[in-house]
Amino acid sequence: MSKLRDRSHRHDVFHRRAKQSGFRARSVFKLDEIDQKHHLFRHGARVLDLGCRPGSWLQYARTKVGPNAPLVGCDRTPLDAPLPGVREVVGDVFTLKPKAFLGDLAAFDVVMSDMAPDTSGVRSMDQARSETLFERALEIAEAVLAPGGNFVGKLFQGPDWQRLIARARAGFTEVKTMKPESSRKESIEQYVIAKGRKPPPSSPAT
Repeated sequence: MSKLRDRSHRHDVFHRRAKQSGFRARSVFKLDEIDQKHHLFRHGARVLDLGCRPGSWLQYARTKVGPNAPLVGCDRTPLDAPLPGVREVVGDVFTLKPKAFLGDLAAFDVVMSDMAPDTSGVRSMDQARSETLFERALEIAEAVLAPGGNFVGKLFQGPDWQRLIARARAGFTEVKTMKPESSRKESIEQYVIAKGRKPPPSSPAT
């Protein structure tokens, strides 16, 4: 079997499994693998999904946090069909302020980002764009997560990898990386899992 055919077969298997399970995209299996290993969610957790289309990560989160927990999804365009109990924020993550995500919530318990750039085929350019998206997702997580909250974000491994991992470690008590089995073999994507958001430093006494 050729490599191309093998990749197509893998895609078809995960795509078919997603459809049979009622999920909107094969990417749900990446989050499932990550969560099975790192335990991102708890019942009742408030969840923000950045780059949420087509919605499979939100669907998965709902199965973990329960029917009444707040879910917020953000993307540049609306979901093709609404998901029950999900508040959508339509816009660009680079221009939206934290309040747009929070709404009436005080904070989130989990922020997740499967955002990826529109790939150009030029590896260095795609890496740079991915790093920019990841860093913005991390900035948002730092702004809206409650102390002890968790973050997971996709990152194409590139020149800024170590700097971005160091930034995550500065703000969280535990940082791990993984490439799920359901990722395509040729993909350069990794997922950064940052758990235990550190509380902001106390202001000095005056």
